[in-house]
Amino acid sequence: VQLVESGGGLVQAGGSLRLSCAASGSTASINTMGWYRQAPGKQRELVAAITSGGGSTNYADSVKGRFTFSRDNAKNTMYLQMNGLKPEDTAVYYCNAYVPYRNYWGKGTLVTVSS
Repeated sequence: VQLVESGGGLVQAGGSLRLSCAASGSTASINTMGWYRQAPGKQRELVAAITSGGGSTNYADSVKGRFTFSRDNAKNTMYLQMNGLKPEDTAVYYCNAYVPYRNYWGKGTLVTVSS
């Protein structure tokens, strides 16, 4: 599975961005897809994730009500709509696909939120 993120950039606090992640390869074997982020000096953390069966989406408490995770299965693409951005959302955002028993990662896209 190959993952390519896009859509990062610089935005002012309160603004919005939409990240995209295009998946290719053995996408039918993907069990769970999600977005993670890693801020400078911090560990990578889960932002949002959903199982391939279309169950409920899990969000980190810090982004609930502001971020929305969606998927377009026909395009093998997932999105992260980020509204109400805060400086603490500044991080490299990675998309993730879990195939038993292996994790696949994109190279990441940088989101910088200025105050």
